[in-house]
Amino acid sequence: MSENIQNDDFVARLKSYFDTMVVYKDLNKNSFISSFKLPSFMRDYILKRFQDDDGVVDVDEAVEFIRTFLPHKNDWNALQNRMVNQGETIKILAKLGIDISIAKGETSFRLPDYGLGSKDTVIPRRLMESIGEELVKSEERWGVIELCYIAPEDGDGKGKIQLMDFKDFCPYDVDLDEYKDARRQFTLDEWIDVVLGGVDYNALGYSDKAQKLAVIQRLLPFVEKRVNLLELAPPGTGKTYLFGNISRYGWLVTGKVSRAKLIYDVAKKQDGIVAMRDFVALDEIREADYLEEPELQAAFQGFLENGKYRATDNHEVNIDASIIFLGNIESSLMDEYKNMMVELPKPFRQSQFLDRIHGFIKGWELPRMDDDLKAKGWALNSEYFSSIMHELREDPTYRAIVDELVVMPEKADTRDSEAIRRLSTAYLKLLFPHVRQPRDISKREFEMYCLRPAMNMRSIIRTQMGIVDEGLRGSDLPQCRVRDFGADSDE
Repeated sequence: MSENIQNDDFVARLKSYFDTMVVYKDLNKNSFISSFKLPSFMRDYILKRFQDDDGVVDVDEAVEFIRTFLPHKNDWNALQNRMVNQGETIKILAKLGIDISIAKGETSFRLPDYGLGSKDTVIPRRLMESIGEELVKSEERWGVIELCYIAPEDGDGKGKIQLMDFKDFCPYDVDLDEYKDARRQFTLDEWIDVVLGGVDYNALGYSDKAQKLAVIQRLLPFVEKRVNLLELAPPGTGKTYLFGNISRYGWLVTGKVSRAKLIYDVAKKQDGIVAMRDFVALDEIREADYLEEPELQAAFQGFLENGKYRATDNHEVNIDASIIFLGNIESSLMDEYKNMMVELPKPFRQSQFLDRIHGFIKGWELPRMDDDLKAKGWALNSEYFSSIMHELREDPTYRAIVDELVVMPEKADTRDSEAIRRLSTAYLKLLFPHVRQPRDISKREFEMYCLRPAMNMRSIIRTQMGIVDEGLRGSDLPQCRVRDFGADSDE
């Protein structure tokens, strides 16, 4: 294991090229913030706001800010009292969701962290006319919220909490070109450490590069549309934390979820989570009985294939989200040549469903989370980095480069070739974001860090398909190669 001290030159370049987007993280030392159970992007915002140039946090000021603008759910009654009985307007940072009633012609909101539902709220029409497009961009979003109480107009009416104003929580300017240019100032090994720090991992806590790259597999759905993954792992490897806390653009599903919530609510005429998020991770799939439901199973098979779902009312949901299936697995089954699907819900024991999953992550190759693997040192702000990954999803140039670099054999299976290309593109975005054309990356590096890992991830899916379906046993993965079109020298 590497000595757990950051290189001074590395830190200097990190601060020089990313400036205000760098924050000092010590997840063990700054436990006072953890007690507030804030998402990572909010935590880093507060740390940066109240720490000095040496990374020392003014704890008292930070705590006062949190208590003022990020009140605990237990404080909600006091806030209601200030609005209802004292006539105050309050301003808080909170997660807000929007509900539109076609029948009533009204728009309401909810604050899920405080248990405030749509039936007790209202958004005035004038506000929807001015910022409505911003409010409905996603199923839920963080922002600075101004609230007041509106008394009933008559004795038979009902008082409401009214949304007076909303400003999206986006405290950082994201310049994708600057980010791409900054990559040129770091070696590949250094850049891997930059990426890991951006998602709250201490890169110096890993034993080797292979472990680091194993973690980076989890980030592929963050940067590329419709990358579907299956990860099976022992408990304690940090998969739930990564998908549930790092990015406000994703969603972690725990427990049971309905088709209406996940895909489309026919009654409300409202698209579900998968239509509004960059990625959706379904946790603990071994116990996910809802995946056995025929209607939901059919819906999954459809949109995993083509990104579309047609509801019973003929409404078509367009889905760009990547879907990640997460599950724990017995140690005796941690072998890609055994039937790893035997304890999973029925869809995973069917080749036609597995075929729509692009790659497999061997979670048992990742170390168990411990204090040494938690971020400690100067790193990219998680909110900034998650916004960068969000923007990278919209950049089509990387796929064009991959299409030029990867040579597929004739008559290659379409799903195999598409899976390999998507995964390769995601690797390229994460590890080599500075690449603008095929010649900007060496043939060796593209093959070693993009194409081969993508093929390995897909190969496991192909092997499992052959295990659950004898008719596919022995079918080979297309043996792709890299066109001799890259840079002459390696980084």
